Parts: sequence; structure tokens; C-alpha cells
Amino acid sequence: MNWFLLIIAGLFEVGFATCLGKAREAQGSATVGWYVGFLVCLTLSMVLLVKVTKELPIGTAYAVWTGIGAVGSVLVGIFVFKEPATFWRVFFLSTLILSIIGLKFVAAHD
Repeated sequence: MNWFLLIIAGLFEVGFATCLGKAREAQGSATVGWYVGFLVCLTLSMVLLVKVTKELPIGTAYAVWTGIGAVGSVLVGIFVFKEPATFWRVFFLSTLILSIIGLKFVAAHD
């Protein structure tokens, strides 16, 4: 259950990064809505991270949480904000994903 909650926390991290990007593009009252979304996602992400670190090692949980946020934010950048998907971006994104999976397996054997 803790790993599931950690994934959800990481997805909320992607959510708050996405809200920041959308707030930058928005105008008027829509900007406020994106900032409210940022605060909601940030709060939920942090609350879930705190909850899972009571059972999972902090180093592993934090690395996985930030990794999910990084991977998700890059993917949102590529698919939503039309950022370039160069070979090297995809290559290093792949190594990050493999590292996150590796940490999950190593933590299971600690």
C-alpha cells in the first residue's frame, strides 16, 4: 500500500509542476485557478510523502518521489507544452526510469 501511495504522491508532484507551467501561460483569473491547483497538488503530495516515509526508508521514498515527479514533468513538457523530445532527453529519461525501478526492487530486499 505504501508504494501505491508513493506513486500517487509522485503523480501529485507532476500535477503541481504542470499547474505552474499552465499558470505561466494563463491570463487573468485563470492564473489564480492554476495556482490554487498548484497548492492543492503540493499539499496532497507532501502529506502522502510524509505518510509513506513512516514505513519506507526516507532515502528510497524521496528518490522515487522526485524521480516520478521528474519523469512525469518531462513527459508533460513534451506532450502538453510541446518541448522537444531529443534523443538525449529520452535516453536520460529512460535511465531515470530504470533507476526508479531499481530502487524499488532494492528496497524490497532491505
